Amino acid sequence: MREIPISAIENIKIGNAEDAAGGTGCTVILCESGAMAAVDRRGGGATARETAILNPLAVAQPVHGVLLSGGSSFGLDAAGGVMQYLEEKDIGLDTGFAKVPLVCAAGIFDLVVGMPSTRPGRKLAYKACVNAEKNEPTEGNSGAGMGATVGKYHGIYSMMKSGLGIYAAAVGDLQIGAVTVVNCLGDVYDAEYGHIIAGMLNEDSCSFANTEKSMFKDHHKKENLLGANGTLAALVTNGKFTSAELSQIAAMAQTGLARVIRPAHTLVDDDSIYALSAGGLEADVNIAGTLAASVLARAINRAVLQAEPVFGLTAAKTMKKREL
Repeated sequence: MREIPISAIENIKIGNAEDAAGGTGCTVILCESGAMAAVDRRGGGATARETAILNPLAVAQPVHGVLLSGGSSFGLDAAGGVMQYLEEKDIGLDTGFAKVPLVCAAGIFDLVVGMPSTRPGRKLAYKACVNAEKNEPTEGNSGAGMGATVGKYHGIYSMMKSGLGIYAAAVGDLQIGAVTVVNCLGDVYDAEYGHIIAGMLNEDSCSFANTEKSMFKDHHKKENLLGANGTLAALVTNGKFTSAELSQIAAMAQTGLARVIRPAHTLVDDDSIYALSAGGLEADVNIAGTLAASVLARAINRAVLQAEPVFGLTAAKTMKKREL
């Protein structure tokens, strides 16, 4: 496996737009030529739009874009901005009367940071599409990662700043990239060495409390957990796969998520992974799924390592400086 820039994957463009003061934003993954797609969802969250078209039996494929958004359910409205952008370029499903862009969307709950009344709307999503024309997306406090946080088992006062992470790799000619927004309940672990790099803090805000151990310690009581968490990701590949095969790749990628986020797939997490096939390379599903899991794990790590401290929240960068 060798690292590559995600822009090396053809037929895919990625763009961000954010409201830094409001603490929210959105990220778009565009495939103007169309891409077969699927989604694998785990946990108890359900903030999404146009999920039905990703059913392998659905006739409305391929899709033209995926939107990852802040603003919780309010942010799903931003998908209209992506549709407007694509419609202006005459891109969409030809119904015989009009071309309808097929855009899937999912949102994170980021109303606990910044200004809760600020949500990414259609204008911000349209701006993200315009920015995607450069196909030079930044990470950390960018796009949908602007309001992302992790480590919320004991509430907002022990959480840390997270963000948007991007990573891509290739095995032979097969290329897979991941764009992820990490907003999980639990802790994020280093993919290579296995230690916590971001998550729930102790009262001193200088060390990690360890969410798993805290939950096990609380086994005798039922916690009123902070709801609406989760990790969103979009996988893109130059491999040629059917919707059913992409469903398997997305499901295998969930193992990468579970390697580096603990706990994962709780009832208060929406862990949704979209998979898009935008190329014509014949490839093995098992190899693609295995590669996708490794790529996603590294993208999740980058999401927290690239985040900047803001809104009074500590970030992994801050923790590293304290260690030095």
